[in-house]
Amino acid sequence: MKEERKDPLLGSLVLIHYQDRPTIYGRIDAIEPDVKKDWYRLTLLLLTIPAKSVTWILREEYILGTPFTMGGQAMRLEGVPPHRPEKAAEEAPEKTKPKSGPAHSKVIPFKREP
Repeated sequence: MKEERKDPLLGSLVLIHYQDRPTIYGRIDAIEPDVKKDWYRLTLLLLTIPAKSVTWILREEYILGTPFTMGGQAMRLEGVPPHRPEKAAEEAPEKTKPKSGPAHSKVIPFKREP
């Protein structure tokens, strides 16, 4: 987690638990070393309306999901796995796919009224 650009967690979503309750989603925008050894500056975009950027100073294990306290309150970050549509939903059967192109075009005649 030493270099911001190479971290696989960048851009990933986390569910933030506050007092043991899932509370808000956030996106990891940056992970940079802090001046304190083994601590990191974690920049999160909180997915609220309006969105808000925060920076927390955490140890690596806290970023990876170990519970911690902030201001005396229990906190935990939980990774949200990326959404992968089911293969069946991605590939519709041939008979239900819309047909297009010259072989499947329909000509609608324009009729003039006398």
